[in-house]
Amino acid sequence: MRFPLLVAAGVLATVVAGWSWFHLGKPEWSPAETKLIASLSLSTLPQLPPDPSNAVGDDPTAATLGRALFFDTRLSGNGKVACASCHVPDRQFQDGTPLATGMGQTNRRTMPIAGTAYSPWLFWDGRRDSQWAQALGPLESLVEHGADRTQIARLVAVNYAADYEAVFGQMPEVTALPEHATPLGTDAAKAAWASLTEQQREDVNRVFANIGKAIAAFERTVEPRPTRFDAYADALVAGRDTSGLLTPVEVEGLRLFVGKCDCTKCHNGPLFTDQHFHNTGVPAAAGLPEDQGRIIATGQVLADPFNCLGAYSDAGPADCAELRYMDREGEDLLRAYKPPSLRGVAERPPYMHAGQIATLADVVRHYNAAPAAPGGHSELKPLAMSETELAALEAFLRTLSETGTDGGQQP
Repeated sequence: MRFPLLVAAGVLATVVAGWSWFHLGKPEWSPAETKLIASLSLSTLPQLPPDPSNAVGDDPTAATLGRALFFDTRLSGNGKVACASCHVPDRQFQDGTPLATGMGQTNRRTMPIAGTAYSPWLFWDGRRDSQWAQALGPLESLVEHGADRTQIARLVAVNYAADYEAVFGQMPEVTALPEHATPLGTDAAKAAWASLTEQQREDVNRVFANIGKAIAAFERTVEPRPTRFDAYADALVAGRDTSGLLTPVEVEGLRLFVGKCDCTKCHNGPLFTDQHFHNTGVPAAAGLPEDQGRIIATGQVLADPFNCLGAYSDAGPADCAELRYMDREGEDLLRAYKPPSLRGVAERPPYMHAGQIATLADVVRHYNAAPAAPGGHSELKPLAMSETELAALEAFLRTLSETGTDGGQQP
């Protein structure tokens, strides 16, 4: 879809009226700008490195099992919630709602999955350090899947034993354990967990961790797809004709993105994210508990028994540098969140960690205004963009959503 179809008539009129702000001839890029644009192309994304904490991360048999688990609603307290309930494949593995809803409503927006295997931190606040550790959290969350460890281990033993053993070896005896037991959750479930022997708890934890590893093996196959921007960037770097690949207004939006607006401070690299945490003055979501972001999550990831340094990780200590050397405290972590990839961004409103901003145009205006943060200090500075520039930047961002195929990301 080209730019005239993506903006309201009033905005388009503003763009036309302000056309003199732009270079209407063939765009000229400096060597530094060309290098920066090249670094954003999907063609520069390196091959996905192994996850040392997940020995089966690239095992196709594990991915097949993980895919089945990803779509299985029986991994929930009411038999109606699967991973795919919020991570919808034909919606970039997210759900398009301000707050995710499973057994109840969460306090955060569902994040897309494509390319997250490259990230050292998962969730908006990075409270887990691998895809497999991330997959385990929602399973026992009372407002997400609402399940528990023995329930899930027993379900896998009954319904997936052969598939499990093809990847992980012999399934321990878990079917005789209490139906509901976990160190988290209700008092009854915690009491049932305490009644298990140490070996029984170890068996359940091992099966539980392996379930996460299988789901992660599937999620590692979910990758972003090339867009019109990538075709433009690759042609530019190769010295080929770029005319017709982006419209003049989209090119000017790209110029703003890499120049005046300094968007690549956070949204850099071929995934358009630096994978770190930033306070950008996002307003608090009305009616939700105070959300302090990354500053709370550092303690959570360190305490997670399924982290890279934990007993269920396949990594050695030398493989866990991100966890060992992460910033653990400081005001810059307060209300800091991980910027998700901008790839596909136009197709997944609303925006921010709790869906506080409704449209892509509103997001651009937020960054232009740079309001004060409700907690901590925002990294933003006012950009003083004109209406024409705002529309151009939005137009460029929309080129990151157009694949030229079906627009989906189903593996």
